[in-house]
Amino acid sequence: MICILLVAGHGTVLETQIKSDETGLYSHLSGVPKALLPGIGGKKILDFWWETVNMRQLFTEVYLVTNADKYKHYERWATATDFPVENVINDGSTTLEDRLGAVADLELVVRSRKLQDDIMVIAGDMLCADQNFDIAQVIRFFRSKPGELIIYYELEEGEKSSSRGIVEVCPDSHRVTRFLEKPQEGRTASRLASVVFYCIQRDTLSYMSDFLNQQPQTTGRTFGQFWEWLISEKQRHVFGMKLPTGFQLIGQVGLSDYTKWLTHYSTKQQGSPAKPITCRSYARVGLMGNPSDGFNGKTIAMTIANFWAEATLLDSQTLVLVPHPLNDPTEFGSLQDLFCISRKEGYLGGLRLLQATCKKFYQFCSKQGIALTKQNFTLKYDTNIPRQVGLAGSSAIVSATLKCLMKFYNITDNDLPKPIRANFILNVETDELFITAGLQDRVVQVYEGLVYMDFSKEFMEEHGFGSYTPMDMSELPPFWLAYLSDPSDSGRIHSNIRQRWLSEEPLVIEAMRRFAELTDQARTAFRDKDWSRLAQLMDQNLELRRSIYTDDCLGPGNLKMVQLARQFGSAVKLPGSGGAVVGLCLDQARLVEMRQAFQEAGCVFCVISPYNPSASAVGGQH
Repeated sequence: MICILLVAGHGTVLETQIKSDETGLYSHLSGVPKALLPGIGGKKILDFWWETVNMRQLFTEVYLVTNADKYKHYERWATATDFPVENVINDGSTTLEDRLGAVADLELVVRSRKLQDDIMVIAGDMLCADQNFDIAQVIRFFRSKPGELIIYYELEEGEKSSSRGIVEVCPDSHRVTRFLEKPQEGRTASRLASVVFYCIQRDTLSYMSDFLNQQPQTTGRTFGQFWEWLISEKQRHVFGMKLPTGFQLIGQVGLSDYTKWLTHYSTKQQGSPAKPITCRSYARVGLMGNPSDGFNGKTIAMTIANFWAEATLLDSQTLVLVPHPLNDPTEFGSLQDLFCISRKEGYLGGLRLLQATCKKFYQFCSKQGIALTKQNFTLKYDTNIPRQVGLAGSSAIVSATLKCLMKFYNITDNDLPKPIRANFILNVETDELFITAGLQDRVVQVYEGLVYMDFSKEFMEEHGFGSYTPMDMSELPPFWLAYLSDPSDSGRIHSNIRQRWLSEEPLVIEAMRRFAELTDQARTAFRDKDWSRLAQLMDQNLELRRSIYTDDCLGPGNLKMVQLARQFGSAVKLPGSGGAVVGLCLDQARLVEMRQAFQEAGCVFCVISPYNPSASAVGGQH
């Protein structure tokens, strides 16, 4: 592949303003082309691009196209930066009026150097907000598509779409369906702005001369008009890849644009280090319908503030995943200490969850056409969710980690919508780590609060996810939670139900239909705040579960907690895959007695604090 940096523009506005600036602060920049203006740490704008593309394993050659007016500046720059001087090409223009136009500049290089390779074209006088991005990722995405590639970004607030080339992109295929060069207000709802950063297939290069023959005026020889023509008239396939960060100093800019950018990034670099990003996700309890989320059923679940997982991400030179001192121990007091910890905690801490999430995140962004910056980070986690009691501790760590990564790389809800995010978290666990799991936990941890979920087969097959509805959380009744202080592996509870369901065993099919029915009735009870009815439904949910899973499968520990709750007249059910029970006790006096009974039986008991996302915020980082 060949890379061509275009710096043949005549920055007339900026030059005029520098010359007429009365402060004298910028007089030393008089006559300096925009791409060679000093940036951060003394680096010139063009230096950033040269560092990015100076990779022999990616590009066989890099060319620079400039004009006759500024040629000497770039020749001097080339000798000082080890850029091959013979690859600096002069287009012969000296003023804005006699410019060739960007497409003609590119065609000049292709024709004069007889290039027959795929080409990457970049405007070397604009600046990406986070310059150090993964150019190899861009090339891989281009190679995976049967057409050209346009890089775009989402306009920031205040940026007008009429100042940019705007693309409309199909979110599924990533194909650019329309290119509008500086459209008037109202012509498109898209806020996706294209910049001069393209990959063009070798077979498409011949189209440039056809286009130029139809555009005798240089004003019509912009890339925006070329793409409009290529897509609408020539019906060529053009794809889009998003950079989740903005661009500055595009096109004709003035001194204020330059100084504003310089001040912003100088302050950013010289100031205090970037603040750590900390995000939480919460444990959840399945209140109704479970375990039917993996069987095209319906469920209601709720996040609880009592237990959480937290991920913290900080900018760093290399990428570091920090083991948790308690959950990922590598040092022990003795062999007996190792034995006791391994017996109770198992061998699999949270570090594998961080690693799998990072791997899947990079894979997702690459596939979705999102070019990430090459920023590194240190990532650590903490959690107080008890292990192996079915409160979704693993998915909470993955969910919190994903929130941090999205924030760090500026990935928005448009890039990774909530229903897809839940699928992503499930795939981290099932595809990467082979953890048996369903969607319910991940959905409620992404949406947060009290959520009704419908996983009907028809909807899932059409959309790729279920139908999820957040519910009103005002005036909730007093739910409680108890769990075994030394649980067995919660993953065993699922037994052979999946196989029986796939075999369409009537008993199991009917039970799953009944779970969905109970969930719809519970939704009505929540709406009507009919807590007595909800308590009845919770008890029915448990009995239905016992009927298909059998008491042997549920295990003596779970059954002991169920029986204890019922002695105090409380509704009770399993909130997850086992190891804990969730209940609803409408008699406050008996709730106190029940707590004592559970504690005396060696269980941990707590009154649930529902986590309501609309009423809660820890540092605004949820």
